[in-house]
Amino acid sequence: MQQHDLRPNPGAKKDKRRIGRGNGSGQGTTAGKGTKGQQARSGMNRRGFEGGQISIAKRMPYKRGFTNHFRVEFEIVNVGRLDELALEGLIDQTALARAGIVDMARPLKILGDGEITRPIQVRANRVTAGARAKIEAAGGSVEEIDAPASAGDATEVASDESDADQA
Repeated sequence: MQQHDLRPNPGAKKDKRRIGRGNGSGQGTTAGKGTKGQQARSGMNRRGFEGGQISIAKRMPYKRGFTNHFRVEFEIVNVGRLDELALEGLIDQTALARAGIVDMARPLKILGDGEITRPIQVRANRVTAGARAKIEAAGGSVEEIDAPASAGDATEVASDESDADQA
């Protein structure tokens, strides 16, 4: 077999359909667009145009403001829930994740809903003033650790620390 003997398989190469090029082609006269009317004409409407009726975008309630794409979502736990868990020792995100309460992917925030009856040690990324007051009133302690708000912040913190080490 020589290179000039090579041929594509039968049916592998198909010609492009030429629309509106005579009745013998099967796509002549109306070119597959039916007869008359807006869809048979050339040109198109703009996106979202609904033939003159009020578009869905205008019929829906107006969305105001903007969405902050860099917002930090917290895992939220109330102090009442911490009291129910009866976990011993330091209560942090790892302990709560083992108990199936929170996910490790997001930072932890403690809120002040509920009552606390025993002293507990809590370590979290954020603690509200009410939650801190309730934990400390019960004889417990709160350690607030700082979590980077986003991946960009983590690299900034790391570079700041390396700058401080060099100085």
